[in-house]
Amino acid sequence: MTRRDTYICGIDAAIDVIGGKWKVLILWALDAGPCRFGELKRGIPGVTEKVLASHLRELEADRMVCREEAFEGAVRRVTYALTPLGVSLNEALGPLGAWGREHLLGDRGAHRDAI
Repeated sequence: MTRRDTYICGIDAAIDVIGGKWKVLILWALDAGPCRFGELKRGIPGVTEKVLASHLRELEADRMVCREEAFEGAVRRVTYALTPLGVSLNEALGPLGAWGREHLLGDRGAHRDAI
């Protein structure tokens, strides 16, 4: 799961998994339930298809997200969902999101329930 052999502390290891702006937003979007790629892209304004695909692959490699393929006739449907490990990471990120809403967003963040 980890990309490096040594970490200074647990925060260092966790940041290696969620580093950057988009991964946390992907995890947050998947907290509502499984999504298809297009749904994720629409739900995360500003993310490019290339970055979204890359980050989904990395989150899958880190066992935070699972990718499920299903065929409906000739149509392939791919959905992404949080794994139990991804759910636990979202739970750990919850207090960080609450801190940001309280101290940085004020009333602007009151409508957001999750991260």
